[in-house]
Amino acid sequence: MSNEVEIGRGKQARRAYSLDDIALVPARRTRDHEDVNVSWQFDAYHFDIPIIAAPMDSVMTPTTAIGFSNLGGLGVIDLEGVWTRYEDPQAILDEIAQLPAWDSTKRLQQIYREPIRDELIALRLEQMREAGVVVAGRLSPQRVLRYWRTAIEAGLDLFVIRGSTVSAEHVSSRREPLNLKRFIYELDVPVIVGGVATYPGALHLMRTGAAGVLVGFGGGAAHSTRQSLGIHAPIATAIADAAAARRDYLDESGGRYVHVIADGGVGRSGDMIKAIACGADAVMLGAALARSADAPGRGWHWGSEATHPEMPRGHRARVETVGSLKRILYGPSVRDDGYLNFVGALRRTMATTGYAEVKDLQRVNVVVSPYHPE
Repeated sequence: MSNEVEIGRGKQARRAYSLDDIALVPARRTRDHEDVNVSWQFDAYHFDIPIIAAPMDSVMTPTTAIGFSNLGGLGVIDLEGVWTRYEDPQAILDEIAQLPAWDSTKRLQQIYREPIRDELIALRLEQMREAGVVVAGRLSPQRVLRYWRTAIEAGLDLFVIRGSTVSAEHVSSRREPLNLKRFIYELDVPVIVGGVATYPGALHLMRTGAAGVLVGFGGGAAHSTRQSLGIHAPIATAIADAAAARRDYLDESGGRYVHVIADGGVGRSGDMIKAIACGADAVMLGAALARSADAPGRGWHWGSEATHPEMPRGHRARVETVGSLKRILYGPSVRDDGYLNFVGALRRTMATTGYAEVKDLQRVNVVVSPYHPE
């Protein structure tokens, strides 16, 4: 069956699928859920769970990043967020939580006009370093060349270059673009870069030397990219395309494995599991962790897209507070909506489908079965 759809005589479109459009099918073998391994090995770093906390001010602070890492995941802080612009941003976070909806975007733009300070980047990363966790921070491609040295000198272990769309072939007539391949080659730390949503885009990012590629646009629950720019990529298809690029690059490079990380549209435990089934090695969670009682957003969620000074393409979104970080990850759950006990859900799905390793879950049978909740 062809995936091509005719929009009109002059335009063809490709059929693509979101995570809500697919479901996993159990195989003939099952196993005990305590006999599965949900750990994730990324470069030289071992994590108990294949989950990364999104570098968003509504999700992570240096303190919550430390706490998340101590729970077995990877906490990443935004090196362009309020924690690197303000000495004590708690009053700012309190204000954002109380903003009226009609004024929230304008005020967010004002708040994020405050300059980023090198000394605060160093201070926040040193706080994580002293806690003994993997030190990970995020910069946008536009600010990498300005702040990367400060981050590395402060002890950064893992560099995340994250934007709405990141290309290995950016063209600019006004300034010299970031040469990702040269930049990554000269760094001594592994780099995760994205987002990307296509096979060619993922393959080109892998060729830059990145250790991991973010697939998706991130901030799905707080994004308005489709409304403002007309851009959208159903995440299930995007992950599967990136997984195909990973396979082909593995052959092309003679055995170099690049991790595919789903970023965006993964709001429930079932979404995480289906993202892995499509080919993701790990997931980056934003809104799912913004629902934590420990989250700095206090029931609100926003990303850097909402703060753009000229073209905001995100918004401050209301999310329900459901429990602590530990309970969101490990339960126990008192809900049936997939907001609590992400790791427990992953374990039980692996047991039900018969797989002992997270990587093996990528081989599970998947069906197209659009879900329309009543």
